[in-house]
Amino acid sequence: MWKTLSGKSPVRDTIHSTNTLFALQIITTMHATDGTPATASEFPDLAGFFAPRRVALLGATDDLSKFGGRCMKQLIDFGFPGEIYPINPKRPQVMGVACHPSLADTPHPPDHVGIVLPAHAVAGAVDDCIARGVRFATVFSAGFGEQGTPEALQAQNALVERARAGGLRLMGPNCNGLVNFVDQFALTSTASINGPRAQAGDIGIVGQSGGAGQVNVMWRAIEMGLGISYQVSCGNAADLDLMDYASFMLESESTRVVLMLAERLADGPKLRALSHRAAQLRKPLVMVKAGRTEMGAKAAASHTGAVTGADAVFDKVLEQLGILRVDDYPDLYQCAMLLRRQRWTRSAQVSATSISGGNLVLLADMGAGQGLQWPEFSDTTQAQLQSQLPGFGTATNPADLTAAAIGQKGAFAQAAKTILEDPAIDLMMPVLTIASADEVRSVAQLSEQSDKAVAIIWTGRASDDATITPRSLVQQGHAVYRDAGPCVRAVSALQRFSAFLHTYAERVPQRPAGLDRARALSLLPEQPGLLSEWQAKQVLGCYGLRATREHLATDIAEAQACARQIGAPVAMKIQSPDIPHKTEAKALKLRVQGDAQVVQAYAEVLANAQAYKPDAKIEGVLVQEMVEDAQEMLIGMSHDPTWGPIITVGLGGVWVEVLKDVTFLLAPSHPDHIRTALAGLRGYGMLQEVRGRPARDLDALVDFIERFSWLAADLGPRIEELDVNPLAVRAQGQGVAMVDALMLLGAPKA
Repeated sequence: MWKTLSGKSPVRDTIHSTNTLFALQIITTMHATDGTPATASEFPDLAGFFAPRRVALLGATDDLSKFGGRCMKQLIDFGFPGEIYPINPKRPQVMGVACHPSLADTPHPPDHVGIVLPAHAVAGAVDDCIARGVRFATVFSAGFGEQGTPEALQAQNALVERARAGGLRLMGPNCNGLVNFVDQFALTSTASINGPRAQAGDIGIVGQSGGAGQVNVMWRAIEMGLGISYQVSCGNAADLDLMDYASFMLESESTRVVLMLAERLADGPKLRALSHRAAQLRKPLVMVKAGRTEMGAKAAASHTGAVTGADAVFDKVLEQLGILRVDDYPDLYQCAMLLRRQRWTRSAQVSATSISGGNLVLLADMGAGQGLQWPEFSDTTQAQLQSQLPGFGTATNPADLTAAAIGQKGAFAQAAKTILEDPAIDLMMPVLTIASADEVRSVAQLSEQSDKAVAIIWTGRASDDATITPRSLVQQGHAVYRDAGPCVRAVSALQRFSAFLHTYAERVPQRPAGLDRARALSLLPEQPGLLSEWQAKQVLGCYGLRATREHLATDIAEAQACARQIGAPVAMKIQSPDIPHKTEAKALKLRVQGDAQVVQAYAEVLANAQAYKPDAKIEGVLVQEMVEDAQEMLIGMSHDPTWGPIITVGLGGVWVEVLKDVTFLLAPSHPDHIRTALAGLRGYGMLQEVRGRPARDLDALVDFIERFSWLAADLGPRIEELDVNPLAVRAQGQGVAMVDALMLLGAPKA
């Protein structure tokens, strides 16, 4: 039967090499935020961290009531094959292993050192590691950034600076260590690995929390029959972070899926690079990101001493990166159980079969809610089912085999195989209840032999062999679920990642023609602050983003000439960086037509602006064509604390305030991602043909957003906020035009 990976270590034999090939792989295949290759320092070589030959433990003791005692016992009991150096000046040996008074007294420099000391002694221990030439240390000690005080944060930052200056990389502080099932190395205190060591598997787990990562996910996954390759609980992640550990796991031949438990993710561009590598390796990243609600975000901050970003942004960005976000810890390993089989689907077209109609009804409802499709069977499939099960009748999808399959040896599996061979079906969910051992084995054989994905739902037991259980099938490599909900969510995750893989190579953003970054930068004033609408539009124009027909008038004669040239009703707006909201200042006049109205509007706009803010810098009055019969959209840019420049897209004008129907995109973005994001808006129908109203120019809108996203990527360091609201989207073939724009500059970055 299909088995998990062997568990042979690819790292122990290369621990002291420079691992140049590994580094070059990352450099040549990763992409940074703007699509360029990542730097060599993006992800460190952690072979010596995960699979050391020699390990020391500062604070080792025989006392199992103490953290150092439990760590020492787990290190020994887990079967670490290398040299162990307990460090304790008060003991000649610990747990039967010769003890050393200090790191300087060990026979050889350790590759990895565990530090279990009071917080005030950690800095000295780090100095000792540096002096001994140690490359990696795990700081279990608490009393640092998780406390949230300025003093504790300062001590943590100083510790990291000291370590990096000495060539030492740190995990923690305030962490619970790691477990490497592949190389039999456990540097942790967790009781979740007590007893016989579980067999190494193909699922990597990385998180900041010890209890959640090691119990809620690792232990529970092992309990249901899954195998783990590596697990990390990195605590404060002051130096090495989640992405560093996940990168090592992705590159390891012993890992097929990486599960991430994230309470904070400060480095969005680094996660973006990691996601690119995961796609290239065709290895899914599945994530629980804590902090969805305001209360959850506060809890995450108090737990790790960090601040989370906007959750709605996280959802959309992870979707664009192909990272599968799930809601709860069990969903991590439930999804991994199916994803690790790497049977990628072509579509969301699925089927299920059972002798229990009630199970199928629930499955169909749940599947539809996850976007799964249930196509009709082909005529060939129908005919084969009728010949296999006389009296079966006409099969619908999902297929209730009813009593026709009961008592006929192999009938259930044969029907499932027939359905799975239908060209319209990409994934099968056989639903077993109380079944004979032979029937269970036949379904497992189908799962093993099929090139298509099979997710087994087994709600009952084997009627005649207690040794055949869901856990035993999972250990053999199958995906077996006890209930419909977890199965459907896993199938949805598989379908989403498969769809992402199919289009990944074609969705790398490519710079459009006609973007003049140098000129745009030259138009930005040195001083921070707001630009006037006119100034902002000049900058936007450098990226091929067109405004309405308009002209900045500095006197009445200019205003009259411009209005005549436009030849239709115009809007007249004050232009001042000090008056961004013209309506509040009553410095805006609409539907102005004819010389006399232009004269009156010019005078009123100017007078109202001066009355509203007497010291405002006035650049002139913008005379602008009135755009009628267009769909108003908002296109904006803001800075997310994790991701940097983020593009916001939604219905514009007053609707954005009322409906808050917006979506988010990374900068830069590919047109396909933009189209997908637009289609996800509740108001997307406003861009389609509706009751005789022509469809809007979607191609022009996508092009505008793409160019806008490149402006955000290029000029993001200078621009704090940018709004085009409204953007007028005219009828198909007539393009788009900026009606208003607001740009807030930050200080130039050094």
